[in-house]
Amino acid sequence: MAWARPAELALFDAMHVADRRHGLDVVAYLRRAGVTDRDVLAAGLLHDCGKGDAGWPPRVAWSLGEALGPWVWRAARRVPGWSDAMRRLENHAELSADAVEAAGLSPRAVALVREQDAPSDPQFGRVFHAADEAC
Repeated sequence: MAWARPAELALFDAMHVADRRHGLDVVAYLRRAGVTDRDVLAAGLLHDCGKGDAGWPPRVAWSLGEALGPWVWRAARRVPGWSDAMRRLENHAELSADAVEAAGLSPRAVALVREQDAPSDPQFGRVFHAADEAC
């Protein structure tokens, strides 16, 4: 990742290993799709940096909630020690956008991260979302 800036590498190094792997996969997808914009690639790499070290049980609960409904999330928040992790998972797009903005990414990249579930960027939004969903 010779193209990544020191502040971006610091964010990447602080990410959970699963989120680092996912970010690398998203970058590979974007590159295969012809994306060469450095900030868009950095956004793909770091778009989940706000999740922090949520641990695997809350991550599983989050995924189950996406499949089965928000009742799973409500139950998971009641498990001792899980409420902070569940809050980070719920708000990770906003937390991640704030972090990449502080790291110096462009406004376009910050918006891609902030709007990762429904990006509005006319040039990169669809491919960014597709990469996130596919990986």
